[in-house]
Amino acid sequence: MLFPFPPTSDKAVRVVVTGAGVVTPLGVGWQLNADGFRTGRKAFRPVTRFPISTQRARIAAEVDLPASLPPTRLTARQEHRLDAAARMLLIAAHEAWTQSGWSGGSDLIPLVLGTTSGGMSLGEAFYRQASAASPANASVRRQPTRITHYQPQRQALDLADAFGFEGPVTIIANACASGANAVGHAFDLVRSGRASRVLTGGYDGLSELVFSGFDSLQALSVTSCRPFDARRDGLALGEGAAVFCLESLESASRRNAEVLCEISGYGSATDTHHLTQPHPAGDAALQSMNAACAQARVSAEHIGYINAHGTGTPANDGAEASAITRWAGARASSIPVSSTKAGIGHLLGASGAVEAAVCMMALRGQWLPPELGIGEPDPACGFPIVTAPTDASFEYALSNSFGFGGSNASLVFRRFA
Repeated sequence: MLFPFPPTSDKAVRVVVTGAGVVTPLGVGWQLNADGFRTGRKAFRPVTRFPISTQRARIAAEVDLPASLPPTRLTARQEHRLDAAARMLLIAAHEAWTQSGWSGGSDLIPLVLGTTSGGMSLGEAFYRQASAASPANASVRRQPTRITHYQPQRQALDLADAFGFEGPVTIIANACASGANAVGHAFDLVRSGRASRVLTGGYDGLSELVFSGFDSLQALSVTSCRPFDARRDGLALGEGAAVFCLESLESASRRNAEVLCEISGYGSATDTHHLTQPHPAGDAALQSMNAACAQARVSAEHIGYINAHGTGTPANDGAEASAITRWAGARASSIPVSSTKAGIGHLLGASGAVEAAVCMMALRGQWLPPELGIGEPDPACGFPIVTAPTDASFEYALSNSFGFGGSNASLVFRRFA
């Protein structure tokens, strides 16, 4: 689909990524994850984090965290309070911060994070302890720190303390689009000149409440996660974090910093079709892709790879397939598409940020992440699905993140050479 490009403000600046940190069930760090995504490795296993004997589904993609945290300015007491999700966030941020060469200093650095259940496991632990407390130990119910420390703003403030910076904190909890919304909002802050640099990303940890909730909706696969497969039967859950250092190209050039990737477009749209199901034709998804590409001043002809939201649920994949096919038009039959959720599961609020990292990895390495295990593609797919490790030459990648309640976000990334 070709469309006229809107006028671009003379004040808009180019936004680049100078630091990236990634933690997923494939491993800790950029390189381990790049190797895993390039080969299409799967990371599912039986759940060990909490009891699952009463659940229909029994597998998820869990992160194996290192025994110790990287050195930061946090005290031992602060580190002790961090749950698994906050630890993943800190580890990813440390990799990004170190790579970027940033320092705290006197400049304010906005922090924009996306999550859906960031401190849920801490809340669950508090509930269990409070419920089991005897009258003689009723003080457990009266400890306000147990409440304050599982809220996502506390995790964000701990992150700022860890690296010694200050600035406005924005937490975006917009279902499965949260991570992409966070990166998009940070991109807008830099692009508009409202900030010279922003730390952004998304994170989420597995929790019993979320796992049980998805299972009760019968949204979890009882076989294997197979996005866009004609016989798909649901999603699989995972956990992880991805954090990025965003700054203007001028700022990065002035510091002679290495640029990992350029972010060139962001679009979001909301439909009001249903609380949990997308519009069958993917109308709002189509709007978000169009908006992102219009801002990036590209069309489907320029996009060399799409990282689809692709959850593996019947409703989502059919709607997204329709939206992509309509958006791409004649280009649909040749544009490579895959869903990396087939390997690491649905990371909820972290998924959009981690999938942004996958696009950056693919652009830098010039390869396409395969989706292994797919049988017969859904007839609604008017595009080829990447089913084997593939080398490619392309300049732009598009990432889609679509969530419950009709939340849709798309990001366009450009290879920086």
